[in-house]
Amino acid sequence: MAFRSSKSNSTTMSLGEHLGELRMRLIRSIIAVALGASAILAFYDPVLQFLTRPYRQLCKDRPDFNCDGSLFALGPLDGLAARMRIAGYGGLIVALPVILWQLWRFIVPALNKKEKQYTIPFIVSSVVLFATGGALAYWTLSKALEFLISWSGTEVNQAFQITKYVSLVILMILAFGVGFLTPLLIVFLQLVGVVTPKTLIKQWRIAIVAIFFVAAVITPSGDPITLMALGLPLTFLYFVAILIGFIAIRKRARRDE
Repeated sequence: MAFRSSKSNSTTMSLGEHLGELRMRLIRSIIAVALGASAILAFYDPVLQFLTRPYRQLCKDRPDFNCDGSLFALGPLDGLAARMRIAGYGGLIVALPVILWQLWRFIVPALNKKEKQYTIPFIVSSVVLFATGGALAYWTLSKALEFLISWSGTEVNQAFQITKYVSLVILMILAFGVGFLTPLLIVFLQLVGVVTPKTLIKQWRIAIVAIFFVAAVITPSGDPITLMALGLPLTFLYFVAILIGFIAIRKRARRDE
């Protein structure tokens, strides 16, 4: 079994060489994540303050919630576990451009010359979409917390465990960030001919149901505010992705003519 090399379209790679390249890409990605995690550890306190700001602000705005914005460690390992989670997930987010670049370089040999020209737009748009999704998750966090806390009752004091709070915030950011990458996948599938804009338009009802179903599954809080905050933008981006794919395919067809 042979594969085209990333160095030249005229050369081939054996299965062992292909697996060797995959190992190299993985190692580089892991190193990038480790460096990003180290940077997050170096600035752990400011990062933690940033993550807890929505909760602390909510406690100030809603004194009836009986909370002061503090987090509690209920065991001797809670603090260490929270620090490692923030560093690990934070390193993954910081290293995202490198990971996407390594992923793209790995699949480039399977693409033709015209498809390779989308390298820079792919990387840039991926980072922008992920950052937009993460920012939206951060903005939605206080609304989601307000909804969830309101169901506790007026006589219940709020005491959040640090590990559970950190996990909720980070998973929300990752869920929104990854969710916002799906329109990019739709554009890519159109460019390589897996699906057509016409098919995607015909299946728009099924797509919207699938979007809200996936949004309900991947959002850790499970509240309707977070669901709508993720589902509505993804629905809009779904149609934007179809439009971009249609324009790109039409331009390519004119170029071929």
